[in-house]
Amino acid sequence: MKELALFVKPWKQLTLPQLAAHVASLGFDLIELPVRQGFPVEPEHIERDLPRAVKLLADAGIRVLNVTAANALDDERLYSACAAAGIGLNRVMFWQGQREYFSAEAAARRQLDAALPFCERYGVQIGVQNHSGRFVPVNEMGSHNLLKDYDPRLVALYWDPAHNALEGMDCDAALDIVAPYLCVVNLKNAYWRRQSGPEAPAEWKIYWTSGAQGRASWARVIKKLRAIGYRGPLCFSAEYSDEAQVDALIKRDLAYARRLLAAAGS
Repeated sequence: MKELALFVKPWKQLTLPQLAAHVASLGFDLIELPVRQGFPVEPEHIERDLPRAVKLLADAGIRVLNVTAANALDDERLYSACAAAGIGLNRVMFWQGQREYFSAEAAARRQLDAALPFCERYGVQIGVQNHSGRFVPVNEMGSHNLLKDYDPRLVALYWDPAHNALEGMDCDAALDIVAPYLCVVNLKNAYWRRQSGPEAPAEWKIYWTSGAQGRASWARVIKKLRAIGYRGPLCFSAEYSDEAQVDALIKRDLAYARRLLAAAGS
């Protein structure tokens, strides 16, 4: 677990040269790059702009671990652009919406199945992230059920222990289940904060906090990852409810994770 990446979504307003300098100032040289509307690389221009962006960032000392692209999974431009840019992974999430869960899972499978020929042709892997709430999957049994029939070289799990913990699943048991599918592990943290008073009907909201404070024990996650022999990247999501403190919090979390990795011998 020597590669530590940063998801750069919070710094949407920066140009690519500004982003490269800022990422370096935070202590990273590896990023997850959004390909979304309003970001330096947008979905409709991915073939032109992604290779340019990756080269510009590389010239500034910043490498790109993966993209998270808003392009449809059957859009060949996504894969040709990734191949041209030397990017081998695209992170995706599947929104359940108002559909029944297994109907939404079947729809996710159809999207993945449509992507497989492009994954094979261009050498691009899809990393499916688990997500709390109305997503497919929300936990590790759901991850197993969705991914079990796919070649992990093509479709794997971008595992998020914070969303896992918000759904109430123990991280050790979760990793026992999903170890064969892992491609990247997300690091962020959160807890449920009560919004209503003690006598009112309970209302809860997710509060995104620093790595040491949430429901997911980063120490246990890192220890278990070492025990199962995981050697892949860790990606810091930099997601905090206190958005004004994102720079200070991500620096603190990077230092915290490095201490845990050193203690675990990783």
